[in-house]
Amino acid sequence: MTADLLAPLDLAFWHIESPEHPMHLGALGVFAAHSPTAGAHAADLLAARAAGVSGLRMRIRDVWQPKGSEPSLTSLLRRPMVFGGAAREPDPDFDPLHHVRLHAPTGDFHADAGRLMQRPLARNRPPWEAHVLPGADGMSFAVLFKFHHALADGLRALTLAAAVLDPMDTPAPRPLPANPPRGLLPGLRRLPGLLRDTVSDVGRALDIGASLAVSTLTARPTPALTAPATGTRRTAGVVLDLDDVHRVRKSVGGTVNDVLIAVVAGALRRWLDARGDGSDGVAPRALIPVSRRRPRTAHPQGNRLSGYLMRLPVGEADPLGRLNAVRTAMDRNKDAGPHRGAGAVALLADHVPALGHRLGGPLVGQAARLWFDILVTSVPLPGIGLRLGGHPVTAVYPFAPLAPGQSLAVAVSTYRGHVHYGLVADAEAVPDLDRLAAALSAEVETLLAVCDR
Repeated sequence: MTADLLAPLDLAFWHIESPEHPMHLGALGVFAAHSPTAGAHAADLLAARAAGVSGLRMRIRDVWQPKGSEPSLTSLLRRPMVFGGAAREPDPDFDPLHHVRLHAPTGDFHADAGRLMQRPLARNRPPWEAHVLPGADGMSFAVLFKFHHALADGLRALTLAAAVLDPMDTPAPRPLPANPPRGLLPGLRRLPGLLRDTVSDVGRALDIGASLAVSTLTARPTPALTAPATGTRRTAGVVLDLDDVHRVRKSVGGTVNDVLIAVVAGALRRWLDARGDGSDGVAPRALIPVSRRRPRTAHPQGNRLSGYLMRLPVGEADPLGRLNAVRTAMDRNKDAGPHRGAGAVALLADHVPALGHRLGGPLVGQAARLWFDILVTSVPLPGIGLRLGGHPVTAVYPFAPLAPGQSLAVAVSTYRGHVHYGLVADAEAVPDLDRLAAALSAEVETLLAVCDR
């Protein structure tokens, strides 16, 4: 294994982090247990398997100059995207017992997950953890996986987690393309294409910047979704029947994702009204991440993300009106593509020198509150069942990082015929997170009732 420079977006995630806003994503997997000792056996198994997974042995270290180059101003000018960056490299002192931890049973997986999600990962060793939480009844246990966003996006995190679970059938990787020849100047045949790409990149950056400015200037913050950082976390989970979601989709059109986003909008409306904040006229800006990763690409480790930005129709009283508004907004975003508009601001990371990410990370993190009000992200899971030591996974709740100044993030996955919503909130700003979780279930029931009329 050799060192691998962090891509610009990975570097941004590494430097955006603060003690109050750790930049790790997570997943809480619940397993059916065959005995009270299943949790302890699972912890041993995870530690043993983690030792053999190369991606879990990678730490992140600073890189101040390209390897073999002179430490001079000339080096900085030649490689501004590297100077002050960071790289993944094998940890010579890797010990899986630093990462896999067995906890005493408490009987509340989500209460445990909330406390663990608020703790930043150690930055001096591979930035991931697996916490085994035995069930109080001995009939279940849970594993909370945490991966720093600089180490993995959702798809990469899934790959790393799957590597320590029971083996799954995976397609053989496609051969990677050969590296192009390098030189001081590109070939004349490539020059026109490079110039076109550069002009296109500049135009796209200007378009994203202009869209972001318009979005920021027209923003009306939703107080319930914005809060001073307390560093505390609370999690909750909801399981829905995927067949119910398909019934709604077939009745009114659109995609499964449209329905799932509309369910979030309706749940927020119920929640705001129940807590007395009022939902009339409320339209929080939701960031919907979009993966640009392609299967078996040459860059399996780096984040490959863009996003759509849309206003959730929380103020719309009619459930079908909310769903139609979401569908229209998502269609408009898809027509524009994931490389344009305010939601694609993550692409601007590619145009910032590494030292800029290092120095400007805290400011970028604070600017997130001006960019969007809530994150609503989809995390793909395999269609086949997962197991650990013979114990099947019965539920998987994905958790997204919580941006500075924001009090709630929503992640959703489908697994084995069910939809799993994972909610992460600031524990002090949102003490009634369970009420929002219940509102998600109630919103689906309402949509089903309306569609069955």
